Amino acid sequence: MSIGTALTRSELTAWRTFLRAHAQVTRKLEAELVAEHGLPLPSYDVLLQLAEAPDRALRMTELADRVLLSRSGLTRLVDRLEREGLVRRQDCPTDARGTLAVLTATGLDRLREAAPTHLRGIGEHVTSRLSTDEVATLTTLLGRLLPESTREGSCGEDLS
Repeated sequence: MSIGTALTRSELTAWRTFLRAHAQVTRKLEAELVAEHGLPLPSYDVLLQLAEAPDRALRMTELADRVLLSRSGLTRLVDRLEREGLVRRQDCPTDARGTLAVLTATGLDRLREAAPTHLRGIGEHVTSRLSTDEVATLTTLLGRLLPESTREGSCGEDLS
């Protein structure tokens, strides 16, 4: 494996394949969520992150890290979700400088409605194309690319 500035053809091919696959799958997932629920993928992701958080609330800075948006991008997205009644802002009780994004009951309902579409899309566009062993291998391999502090231990979308 090359670590310097030169990459092998195989390494570049792996990188480009990863990027193309990610772009293609996320475009399909987004199109399905928008068509069936009027909910863009980044909005779904914010609602999901809040649903899985303790008390269904996260500091805005932590939420931005989890959804891979810039702080300003997240602020604009939360503004829209707040106008739709899906999220509300609340002062952080432990730090007067902080602001929490809190999932509303309406937001949780909207997430629960959209989750079957999203999960079906993941199955159709990703997991159905891989064996059980390949899914486990992919999880292990992609996990190596993440810092330990961001690795997920949760199984995901349990919205009860």
